[in-house]
Amino acid sequence: MTHKIDGDRLLHVDALARVEGEGALRVRVHDGRVVDVELAIYEPPRFFEALLRGRGHTEPPDITARICGICPVAYQLTACQAIEAACGVEVPDEIRLLRRLLYCGEWIESHALHVYLLHLPDFLGYASAVDLARDRRDLVEQGLRLKKAGNAVLAEIGGRAVHPVNVRVGGFYRLPEADALIRLRPVLQQALDDALATVRLVSSLDFPDLEQPHEYLALRAPAEEYPLDRGLLMTSGGGVFPAEEFGRLVVEEQVSHSTALHARLAGGGLYLVGPLARYALNGDRLTGAARDAAREFGLGEVCRNPFRSIVVRAVETVYACEEALSILELWHGAPDASVDVPPRGAVGHGVTEAPRGVLYHRYALDADGSVLDARIVPPTSQNQAALEADLAAFVQAHLDLPEEELTRRCEQAIRNYDPCISCATHFLRLELTRG
Repeated sequence: MTHKIDGDRLLHVDALARVEGEGALRVRVHDGRVVDVELAIYEPPRFFEALLRGRGHTEPPDITARICGICPVAYQLTACQAIEAACGVEVPDEIRLLRRLLYCGEWIESHALHVYLLHLPDFLGYASAVDLARDRRDLVEQGLRLKKAGNAVLAEIGGRAVHPVNVRVGGFYRLPEADALIRLRPVLQQALDDALATVRLVSSLDFPDLEQPHEYLALRAPAEEYPLDRGLLMTSGGGVFPAEEFGRLVVEEQVSHSTALHARLAGGGLYLVGPLARYALNGDRLTGAARDAAREFGLGEVCRNPFRSIVVRAVETVYACEEALSILELWHGAPDASVDVPPRGAVGHGVTEAPRGVLYHRYALDADGSVLDARIVPPTSQNQAALEADLAAFVQAHLDLPEEELTRRCEQAIRNYDPCISCATHFLRLELTRG
């Protein structure tokens, strides 16, 4: 809704739809200029870092999985990576490949959910995926089939599709049966066909003009891989950093309108994580059909229009399907489901690429393995400051739009980033002043 007060124009969305979690948007315009933008996150923090203190070093993967119902694997595997680093343990390649396969499943189901159920209705002029299904049942069924394929991978490797129970520090509780992996192949082959159809679909959409100038931050993986489960931190400015330097690279600050911290680079600049950043810094790592699709549909070497992020997500879905199929061919079992991870007093850091971008975990362990301190920085909180800057630029360029259309476009701009607001609300500094 919009209010006009003393020449000011206030655009106010009380509750954002088709995002995960609860938030609102406020934009104030004065004398034809955007003077303030607030992506207000009012969902209360859940204090996961505090919940982890005092727990055993084997517990964070199960606890942090509950941070997000869509991306639990990202939290589990990043926690495992950080704890294993603290304990000086590196899992064998067979276990790492199986973890990467599990991560592929999460990318498939999460990207499919975002593209078809949360974002596509914006571009096609529908209020929701339910409304879209009334006219284009085929599209919604295609999206649900693609999401189901990702869920199948999570269920077979992780034990269940939501909050997998088979992941542990050091590997897995059990290895998958050979027959189960064979059953996944036709499912993933169909998913690859659906993912390619998705790229064709979304690349034909009408994209508003918006070019954001922010720096990109993503992982750069070794061995010519597109980044999912490992890598060094890299910025589009040319910096390369190991996981343990994340705290030096990124500075977080509290703002009055959000229960989530905002993040900036140490030099003060805004930055973005997520599909656009991954593609800009790793597009040369795409292979096969994903590489061909990116070229055919004109993504170029760098994509800076956040509205076109839906195309990058679709291309990444193609990659995840192909990578999963490749791992199924390469993986021939492992001697054991896990390796021992004895505790030690140390600090460990972990970074992986959640579907929405770089996810960082840091754990300080006591000698007996109990968690002394934990820090978790999700992608959404990292993107919030840059997202507000993008909204300011977009509103400024489209002040001539009717109020209802401008409001709709602002909500669409927020959904470009697929924000998981619940994931972002982990931090709060309480300042209590007594009279």
